[in-house]
Amino acid sequence: MEKWFEASTTSIFAIAITCFVIYFLVFLFTRIVGKRSFAKMSSLDFAVTIAIGSVIASTIILKNVSLVQGGFALLLLYFIQWIASKLRRVEAFKKMLDNTSLLLMDKSEILHHNLKKANVTEDDLKAKLREANVLNLAEVRAVVFESTGDISVLHTNDANKELEDWLLTDVTR
Repeated sequence: MEKWFEASTTSIFAIAITCFVIYFLVFLFTRIVGKRSFAKMSSLDFAVTIAIGSVIASTIILKNVSLVQGGFALLLLYFIQWIASKLRRVEAFKKMLDNTSLLLMDKSEILHHNLKKANVTEDDLKAKLREANVLNLAEVRAVVFESTGDISVLHTNDANKELEDWLLTDVTR
């Protein structure tokens, strides 16, 4: 606890330089690889985002991680992300890298077996319906547990409006 307020001028200066360089590298790599680097599109994207944050923090704060090591680790993470984004274009790799979306409600019918698969409770489902301002289950066209872990509620007050099939083409029923 006595070291909470200890810092040498050299360590403060090193942290400042590292922050600026790492910030520049993250900016540069994100511009090269694309915004997907921080998108929450799959579990792999999420893991890479966490790893990038960990590398940034470690490089800035830890004395035993050099700026060169941190910059190289960032470069490798962005490269892996870039390779994964290219592999996703091949169906076999897409299935391996990405989770599939799962239908939780088909119109007003709750699909209990899919709730169980997704580890989503009815209370979680009710909360998402309320967040989406659903006032009546008859408004619901579909509720989807997305590959990202988000839950999408597709609904309308217009009883004549049907959901386009294309929106559910990659969703497991």
